[in-house]
Amino acid sequence: MTSAPSTRQDAPANANVNAPRAELGYSQTVDRLLVHRDALGEVFLTDLRSLDEKNYAAAAQLPRSHAYYGDHLLRPGHHDPLLILEAVRQAAIGGAHRFYGVPEDHKFILTHLRLHLAHPQRVAVGPTPFPMAMHVQIVNRKEREGRVTGLDYEVELSVGGQHIGWAETGLRFRSPTSYLTLRLSHRDGVALPSSATHPPLTAGTPVAPYLVGRSSPDNVVLVNASTRENLGRALLRVPMDHPSMFDHPQDHLPGMVIAEGARQLALFTALEVRGMSTSKVLATDVHVRFERFGELEDEAVLTSQAGDRVQLAPSDPGVYYTQGGLLELEDEKPGAPLEQVPVRVTAKQNDQVLCVFDFTLTRITAP
Repeated sequence: MTSAPSTRQDAPANANVNAPRAELGYSQTVDRLLVHRDALGEVFLTDLRSLDEKNYAAAAQLPRSHAYYGDHLLRPGHHDPLLILEAVRQAAIGGAHRFYGVPEDHKFILTHLRLHLAHPQRVAVGPTPFPMAMHVQIVNRKEREGRVTGLDYEVELSVGGQHIGWAETGLRFRSPTSYLTLRLSHRDGVALPSSATHPPLTAGTPVAPYLVGRSSPDNVVLVNASTRENLGRALLRVPMDHPSMFDHPQDHLPGMVIAEGARQLALFTALEVRGMSTSKVLATDVHVRFERFGELEDEAVLTSQAGDRVQLAPSDPGVYYTQGGLLELEDEKPGAPLEQVPVRVTAKQNDQVLCVFDFTLTRITAP
């Protein structure tokens, strides 16, 4: 079993390397309403600057510590790949409002996410907050009757002018009425629930935090986890009272909550069946396409399949070819092998696939 094949190398195929660059600001965050957040502490986007019709620049400051995104056993500490994806998601939402005329009351539907960290050493937590720059390119634009109804994005990621990787995401936009019609059609007309009033926990035995790379049990979202041979299984514990994963009331399972559960099961499986310590592993590749809404009322089952633990010999000192493209570990000793485990995680409800994740878990060593 391998991760999904990639058409990318160390940057998006459509990246415009000659595109103009913008001076970005990091002194304050954008209006929280622009990125659909209730809590100021969950806003990481600090700037948006238009470049041309298909390109814009965005900035985000990633915090050195955070009760959710900063709670990891990985040493040396690195910024959470899901935090980087959240910053990308905020840049996509904010750009849709500011540059493409999407009304602020419209609902956003996440279609896919992808992240490749070409230089994981460059996302290590340092003595100051992390000033990430994003060059955003619109690679697919959907319109109806003169209105933008969907955008697909490719994003080049850098810090201090140094490339760290790339991301992709897609959003579809619906008016409140259109969104309600869509959701009810998927539920046979049954009224939408709300995470604000729904029971907050899934019954079962939570996984010990260290088995999924966490310190706090509040951030564990798996129950009844088990492994057999190279396979894993768990139920998604839906923490509807969690201040980060449910920043505001939702009528469905947010994609980023399912992503957290999938990441935790990938780490659990890699530890249990491949011996990869959660204190030494970082997800350097994440890829998912969402197929249908996850419902709050239904049990969500996560299953995993781990590939072989492999050592990849570099073609050049510190340069490796991985499932996601080029991975450059400039602080590694020349010729040092790179250990990785690919893990595929499938999320289902009522035997119907919600989404499939492909992770590449990479062993991180101290410089």
